[in-house]
Amino acid sequence: MPVKHDLYQDLGFTKEVVHERRASDKRLDSLFSQYDAADAAVLKAESASASDEDVEKLKKKRLLVKDEIVGRLG
Repeated sequence: MPVKHDLYQDLGFTKEVVHERRASDKRLDSLFSQYDAADAAVLKAESASASDEDVEKLKKKRLLVKDEIVGRLG
């Protein structure tokens, strides 16, 4: 069964710190929304037994958004 990816653990920031930063940075807030949508798409594809290629494309898209988030937080 697919499991939601824990972005906060990867980022090394608490949810409180991220929430404060999102509140003051509209672009960062938008990126988190994009990440949530990308993660949901990965979970949906994995649950639907999508092809490995399709799942990999979705994971790469999610990673690109994560990289942008890391850049904004850094």
